[in-house]
Amino acid sequence: MFDLKRHLALFAIVLVVAGCKSNPITGRSQFLMISEETAISQSAEAYSAMLEPLAKEGKVNNDAATLKRVETITSRLVAQAIAYRPETETWDWSVRVIDEPETVNAWCMAGGRMAIYTGLIDKLNATDDEIAQVMGHEISHALLSHTAEKMSRAIALQLGIITVAATQSNDTEGRLITQGAAMAAVVALELPNSRTAESEADVVGIEIAAKAGYDPRAAVTLWNKMAEVGGSGDSRFDFLSTHPAPVKRMETLRDLESQMMPYYQDKSPRPTFPINVSNGAAK
Repeated sequence: MFDLKRHLALFAIVLVVAGCKSNPITGRSQFLMISEETAISQSAEAYSAMLEPLAKEGKVNNDAATLKRVETITSRLVAQAIAYRPETETWDWSVRVIDEPETVNAWCMAGGRMAIYTGLIDKLNATDDEIAQVMGHEISHALLSHTAEKMSRAIALQLGIITVAATQSNDTEGRLITQGAAMAAVVALELPNSRTAESEADVVGIEIAAKAGYDPRAAVTLWNKMAEVGGSGDSRFDFLSTHPAPVKRMETLRDLESQMMPYYQDKSPRPTFPINVSNGAAK
């Protein structure tokens, strides 16, 4: 007799075991149920889906000075990211400035597709060095396969919901309804990065920014501004909610400053890499 509960449980175990892989940069074992290629492909679709309605609403910023500023910073950061992982030169490195003055946020998806919101730039009165710290941190999440890691956690959650539903009921229609709801929940769920992933992105991000010619001391001034503005309670402070900055984290960043200063003070030319900053929706 076919034991559905047993086979689903075994299937889940196999996926978890097979999904553990060592990250080539950090050496940490990551739970990856999907490949980075899959994460990049799905991120490309999500990027377009997110930006198309914003473009129609006129929220994809087309201010020439702002675009040039963001392009200059990110092009230098990406050049250093590619030095970390040369194969990422083929990624679709893109950045959009989203005109939402109340939203303090920035992100980089798998495959190099980025966004920064005007609220982060304007509410923080962010310097170039501080913007570089934010974007260097976000780029590092992509470099370190954190997007694929979060997607894998979401899939594992979905699998758990489906497994429970399948083993508790023989009603096919009920299982399908439950599965559909689970899928919708996973899609809607915004999983934050783990504390470990945040720490990894802090270290790699501050190094990328310093090597790109941006002051590593700006990491601490950035978080100080985050804390001041975020405490007002009158803005959509998305970045702070998903990137908590406890005292220990601030201390770690301050400790990293002295290690990063030689990179920042290096007088060598800073390479750049061309970034897609089209004013329209993502391609």
